[in-house]
Amino acid sequence: MDIPPVSAPLDIDQLHTFIAIIDAGSFTKAADRVFKTQSAVSMQMRRLEERLGKQLFAKDGRGNRLTAEGEKLMHYARRIIRLNNEAVAAFDDNRLEGTLRIGTPDDYADRYMPEIIGRFAKTHPNVELYIVCEPSVSLAEKLARGELDIALVTHNPRARASDIVRTEPLCWVASANHPLRDDVPVPLAVGRRDCQWRQLATSALDADGRDYQVLFTSWSSTVIAAAVLAGMAVSVLPESTLRTGMKVLTSADGFPPLPPVQIGLMKRPGLSPSLINAITDHITACLDNISLASPPDELDDDIKAFPKLARVRTGQLAPGW
Repeated sequence: MDIPPVSAPLDIDQLHTFIAIIDAGSFTKAADRVFKTQSAVSMQMRRLEERLGKQLFAKDGRGNRLTAEGEKLMHYARRIIRLNNEAVAAFDDNRLEGTLRIGTPDDYADRYMPEIIGRFAKTHPNVELYIVCEPSVSLAEKLARGELDIALVTHNPRARASDIVRTEPLCWVASANHPLRDDVPVPLAVGRRDCQWRQLATSALDADGRDYQVLFTSWSSTVIAAAVLAGMAVSVLPESTLRTGMKVLTSADGFPPLPPVQIGLMKRPGLSPSLINAITDHITACLDNISLASPPDELDDDIKAFPKLARVRTGQLAPGW
């Protein structure tokens, strides 16, 4: 029986550099992250493209963007790097130890943290995770005071600096089981006044000349969800957090488009590089690899008007701190 030839394995270091370019947004910034010169980074990418026989990056003005083949490799690269790190950690007698203090809004905790915590605990069982759930504004303040090591927040460059780790559409939502009256101001259920999603929603309605009234304000994603599902209010939430019983409102319903949601990562200066790199890799990989399941039946009609909802995964409603 003929034995098929074994392909040469992909180079882990090249894959690390490839992901660094994606996360940093440019070859120049990636060079700083991987401690290489820009020419060395470019050489690694040429060799990776030669190894695969595919073009991974294409010129986009003065920068570069991923090709379709690059997008495909990105998902495999993250999985390969994660598995490699887990395998090395399993045999590391000097594995990481200590406490890592993580902050996240409760809506992000419900949606994203289970997978992040599970993977990190498996790879680094000797690290204690201390989780704080508060709005992004409060988390940024705690991080500045040294009370947290890392925070997953809503990216808002006007208020705080963070590294973007996920982007997705922001949607208007109402109850699928209760008709929305069009002869009264739009009833809103939103976060506090400093909530970025609240500001985006009200600004969009103002610009559209649509009357509205804030009926429910809460820190709690559960409270906001209850108001929406009871048919008492309209809210806004990311695409990945749609759940059964919710209806997406589009321009056909008289609601203006909203800018996308960006989730950012903040890190405390001076934190152990090995510890921060370990958790950052897990967070980035988990958010990037979230699989989006089929949408609830109630959303079928809306998908026709809003095709991106075909990628929706049900989840916990969030006010978007």
